[in-house]
Amino acid sequence: MRTSKLIQVLGSFALAFCIANAPSASFAQSKKEKEKAKNDAAGTIDQQTGKKLQAAYDAYQATPPQYNQAKAALDTIKQGEGDLSPYEMSRVQQLYAAIAQQQERFDDSRSHLNKAIASGGLNEQEILDTRFNIAQLFLAQEKWKEGAAALETWIAQTPKPNSNAYYMLAVAYYQMGDEKKALPPAEKALAIAEKPQPSWIQLVLSLYLKNEMFAKAEPLVRKLIAAEPEKKAHWIQLSAVLGAQEKYDDALVALTLAYHKGLLTEDTELRRLADLMAFNNIPYRCGTMLTSELEKKRVTSDAALQEKLSNCWVAAREWDKAINPLRRAAEMKRSGDLFTRLGEVQVQRENWNGAIEALRKALEMGNAKDPGNAQVLLGMSYYNLKKPQEARQWFQRAMSTRHAKQAEGWIRAIDTEAGAS
Repeated sequence: MRTSKLIQVLGSFALAFCIANAPSASFAQSKKEKEKAKNDAAGTIDQQTGKKLQAAYDAYQATPPQYNQAKAALDTIKQGEGDLSPYEMSRVQQLYAAIAQQQERFDDSRSHLNKAIASGGLNEQEILDTRFNIAQLFLAQEKWKEGAAALETWIAQTPKPNSNAYYMLAVAYYQMGDEKKALPPAEKALAIAEKPQPSWIQLVLSLYLKNEMFAKAEPLVRKLIAAEPEKKAHWIQLSAVLGAQEKYDDALVALTLAYHKGLLTEDTELRRLADLMAFNNIPYRCGTMLTSELEKKRVTSDAALQEKLSNCWVAAREWDKAINPLRRAAEMKRSGDLFTRLGEVQVQRENWNGAIEALRKALEMGNAKDPGNAQVLLGMSYYNLKKPQEARQWFQRAMSTRHAKQAEGWIRAIDTEAGAS
C-alpha cells in the first residue's frame, strides 16, 4: 500500500507550487477573497501558501523522507474558514493524507482524504481517485467489510472500473469468508486485465477448486504454468486437477514433466508419481524410478515405500527384483500377509525352499488374513520338492478353510500317485 495512487496525485499537483505560477506578492490583503475565487477557477495556489506547500512536499520527497518536517510545514498553513480556497484546501489535505499513509496512520490518512473531498476543490475524476484510495486504506487495515463497501460504491460510480479494483473487491470478500461474492469480481478482474498477475489467477483457481469446478480450474493452472514454468506447485496442482477429472494419463504426464525438469524432490511428490505410474499400468518405470530415488535417498526406505516398490516389480513380472523390497516390507511391518505375498513370488520363481521359509513366517505371525492360501502354497512347495507326505499335511490343514476344494484336489492327486507306486 506504500506505492499508492496518492503519490501520483501529489506529483501531478506539485508543479502548481512553483512560485512563478503564483499571483504577485504585491496584492493587497483586502483582495484575498477575490484572489482565492480566481485561484479556484484557475486551479492555482497563492504565493505564500504555495511556498509552504512546496516546503512540505520537498520534505515528503526527501531521501530519506522527512515526514515530521513535512507535516510541520503544513501545520504553518492557516486553514480556518476563509483562509484557503477549496482548491488549496484539497491539496493540503491530500498531502496530509499521503504523509499519514506513509507512516501507516491509516485512520488519519482516510480522514484527510475525506476532508479533501469535502473541501469542494477536487474535480470529478479526482474525487473518484480519492475514494479509490480510501477503499485501499480500509484493505490495508484488513477492514474487509468497509473496504468492500467502498469498492462497490466506487465501481458503481466509475464509468470504466479497472481490473485491480475488481481483484481487491474479490480479496475483500474472500477474506470475509464469502466465497460466493468473491468469485464474480475475481473472474471479472481476469477477464478485463491485459496481463493478470499469477496471484489473481491463483485466487480464482482457489475458488474453483473449493467448489470442485475442476474443468474450469484446468485452463487457469495451465496459465500459471505458462507464466511460471519453474514453479513446482503449479505442476503438482495441474496433476491433481486432471486426476480429479479422472484424466489419469494426463495427470501422469504433468507430473512426469515436472520430474524430468528436476522439480519433484520431496518424498510425497515422488510417491505420488509412483502411484500414477502404477495406476496407468507402467509398473516397470515405477520400479525403476523408485529404485533410483532410493539410491539418491530422496525417498524414505520405510515399509510402505518398500511395499510400493515390490508391487511395481510384481506387476511388471520382475519377480527377482520384487524379492528384496517385499522381504523388507514384510519384516518391517511384521505382516503375515506380506510374507504370504513373498511366498507367492518365490513360487513364481520356483524357489521352493524360499517359498517355504516365507510361508512358514506368514503363519507364525498369526495375523495373516488368509492362512488357508499360505497352507496350500506350502503344500505345493513341498510337493515340488518331492516331499508328498509333508505336502499332504499342509493340504489337509487347508481343508478347514475356503481353499478346501483346491486342497482336496491336491490330496487326491497325492494319494493316487502313492497308490500307483
